[in-house]
Amino acid sequence: MGIKMPESSSPRESSPVNDDDVTLPDAPPLESESGTALDPNKPDQSKVALEDLFDDDDGDLEDEILASDAANLPSSPPQTAPATSANAAPASQQESYSDPNLMLQFYSRLFPFRSLFQWLNHSPKPGPDFANREFALTLSNDAYLRYQSYPTADTLRKDILRLNPSRFEIGPVYTTNPRDRKTLKKSSMFRPLSKEIVFDIDLTDYDDIRTCCEKANICSKCWSFATMAIKVVDVALRDDFGFEHIIWIYSGRRGVHAWISDKDARELDDDKRKAITGYFEVLKGGVQGGKRVNLKRPLHPHITRSLDILRPYFQQVLVDQEPFMSQNGQDRLLQLLPDKALNEALAKKWASSPNRPSARKWADIDALAETGVSKTLNTKALLEAKQDILLEYTYPRLDVEVGKKRIHLLKSPFVVHPGTGRVCVPITAAGDMKRAEAFDPLSVPRVTELLKEVDEFGSADDGANVNGFVEDGVTMRKLNDWEKTRLKSYVELFDGHIKALMKSEMVRVKRERDDDGVTGPDGMEF
Repeated sequence: MGIKMPESSSPRESSPVNDDDVTLPDAPPLESESGTALDPNKPDQSKVALEDLFDDDDGDLEDEILASDAANLPSSPPQTAPATSANAAPASQQESYSDPNLMLQFYSRLFPFRSLFQWLNHSPKPGPDFANREFALTLSNDAYLRYQSYPTADTLRKDILRLNPSRFEIGPVYTTNPRDRKTLKKSSMFRPLSKEIVFDIDLTDYDDIRTCCEKANICSKCWSFATMAIKVVDVALRDDFGFEHIIWIYSGRRGVHAWISDKDARELDDDKRKAITGYFEVLKGGVQGGKRVNLKRPLHPHITRSLDILRPYFQQVLVDQEPFMSQNGQDRLLQLLPDKALNEALAKKWASSPNRPSARKWADIDALAETGVSKTLNTKALLEAKQDILLEYTYPRLDVEVGKKRIHLLKSPFVVHPGTGRVCVPITAAGDMKRAEAFDPLSVPRVTELLKEVDEFGSADDGANVNGFVEDGVTMRKLNDWEKTRLKSYVELFDGHIKALMKSEMVRVKRERDDDGVTGPDGMEF
């Protein structure tokens, strides 16, 4: 499967998704481990220059604690003081979500390390896709530990339990083990080779539209912006670029992340990544700078398809957000319409009905236009203006900088958001938009709830399990702790995505071997 990069932004046919399955090996039982985090009283280290990363000293652990590098900042930096949210817990409870004891329980009992390993490694057998991958850890004292790497899921788990970070990010696969970069004679020998294409959508970027919430606050009304963004971007990635292995992850508070794991996607250079993110840059500039949507006609098929997806959402936005109810909102709408006489008639009508709902004001545009109130009205220009307005109020608003470079770090799935305590769970995969539509961020379990569910598991035995064991074919196996909680459905969704990805990788490797003329169990012909 190759990437179908648009030339002159022309869409292409989608590649078929292979639904065949492969069997993932069971995770090993979790042994009890204990470790100690770094001393929280130790001062943060100063910024390390690039040339200092390649000196001859191996350095101690504290040499790895780096201040944030502007070029490599994670998409959502660690928060030392979580913003207050209408749907978040009280401040005192928020602080407890990153409590070291709580996090140690979460990592030792609930975090799906084996699944994360297979997702990033693309194979059950350890390889460089995982071993040369950078992990960045945010420690309990807010120190930021860069360039960590691990050969296996078990070594990752042991180090996470030892350091007990409040969260961690995932970076690129490098030419060599990131821990060994200081042993290289030239900095050019240490460079990123591959990384998933990632997208980040944050509801704070909709603050000029949403009136139900602001800043870190979210509700079901404004979450629809995330849902429509997922639907528009996902279908474009599949149909226009031919990507298959796309999973959407809830950020834990107010946003979503997309991870595209196709091999062709992982190996794209920064220029091609920039081109893909640019494909979704429909809104440009700020509200005060005039029109934010200026599209050429005839419309690109991606835009036409997006309008079809977004049109019913726009009607709901008019009801939920009332974007044209205020004087500023009304003035903004008139600013985007093309005919002066029509605008004057609309302004006069609305002046006599100051509390007229946004949906009625939107309907008034066509109603007055049809009366002939303007002798100079260009109906085609009006239609195009209304299309542009719909896109301004509904089209996805991506943090495009996140997806442009391989070196960008992004928060790992299944970590705990320190402000809300919610786990960063998968929303949807395999293009299942029904799951995306049904997703409720406010129902995502908090870490404290999950640990309580583990403790209470089995108190109401339904006969399906016996003392934490469940029937598995002709034998009984011990349940993982995450299987005893609401986290189970999310891990299973993630594992289903991994199975499809690994199946694709197996087919690709076999095809490449066949193309090279390698046959037989030992790759020899007789």
